[in-house]
Amino acid sequence: MRSVLILSGFSVVILFLALAIGDHHVSIAQILAVLTDSPAADAQSIQIIRDIRLPRVILGFLVGASLATAGMIAQSVLRNPLAEPGLIGVNAGAALAAVIVIVRFEVPPTHLLSWLAFAGALTMSLAIYALSWNSGSSSLRIILIGIGLSSLAGAGANFISTFGNPQAVQRAMVWLSGSIYNSTWDKIRTLATWLTIGIAGSALIAREMDLLILGDETARARGQPVELIRAVMFVLCAVLSGAAVAAAGLVAFVGLIAPHIARALVGHSHGLMLPVTALAGGLLVVGADLAARTLFTPAPLPVGLMTAILGAPFFAYLMWRKKNA
Repeated sequence: MRSVLILSGFSVVILFLALAIGDHHVSIAQILAVLTDSPAADAQSIQIIRDIRLPRVILGFLVGASLATAGMIAQSVLRNPLAEPGLIGVNAGAALAAVIVIVRFEVPPTHLLSWLAFAGALTMSLAIYALSWNSGSSSLRIILIGIGLSSLAGAGANFISTFGNPQAVQRAMVWLSGSIYNSTWDKIRTLATWLTIGIAGSALIAREMDLLILGDETARARGQPVELIRAVMFVLCAVLSGAAVAAAGLVAFVGLIAPHIARALVGHSHGLMLPVTALAGGLLVVGADLAARTLFTPAPLPVGLMTAILGAPFFAYLMWRKKNA
């Protein structure tokens, strides 16, 4: 519990730093005045905080929480600590659908983009699950088929980009790099809705995930409908990943790193891991975005590139630890 409180306090610090630091620094007093709607808030601070930084921080936190929770589900369903939605192709399905929408409509409505990205993630999840089925599904088959379908979806996105309008294709490529620059309250409301559904569903089956992680035979012996639970988990993973990809593009490694942070803090119980994983994921994205726009000025990096820079060494460390365990 102590570690969770420390993480929560650290999150508050990062959130305030993200609101304060930028091309124009805003004092903590002004931030509090804006957030509490105090008459002491000046017009410039109100515009900077309410219209630019606060939507960016909230959207970044929600994206991180969504990807982190999806990563926890993926690691549980595959019983693999190196798994995340990007590894098994769920994100690639959402990205392909989103690229089609962006290139076709050029400036797609937020709700349309979210729905179709979710549809792409769900279609990819169902395809992976169906193709891996052979009198049941196995983690190894799911991973291998997911990698293959992910490559296929990437090739499809490149094919569409080749024949699309250059300006629309450029927007799609920028979006694919992972960015929360163009954050709006409409995106926040949409993502918050999907995140609520995903977290509520995950909380309802948290005990089932604890049981599934012990192995299919053990879970069946205790009366669990293994394939039904696994299918529900795939759908929840698709909901969370599709919504996050629709809002911010491809933000790598958050779904890999955050569950490991949660396990280190609260252990392996999914009921305890769920809120901590979401909090850690949100903190990772907000912190990465803060670093990307302050360390690389005047040309800030997209948050997706920053999380990749941070996540690649962590992935290498996990591989090394697994090899030497």
